[in-house]
Amino acid sequence: MRNMAGNPIYIQVEPRNVNFINRIMEGYEYLGVVSTLDRSTGVLVIRATPDTAGEVREILAHLPIAVRYIDRIE
Repeated sequence: MRNMAGNPIYIQVEPRNVNFINRIMEGYEYLGVVSTLDRSTGVLVIRATPDTAGEVREILAHLPIAVRYIDRIE
């Protein structure tokens, strides 16, 4: 299995779209692994490898929902 610690991507979506993001990443053969940091506000981290982070960002850019990049949440 790939080491997913390299390139975390922090995003925020509408809470109703949290599962949608997870399903999209599953559909793309886990280019990134999605973890929910705060379901009530739609804050997620997608852990990607250095070689898949660009593809993950490209996919997010073309989704039919608003995706906002955010700083890391502690």
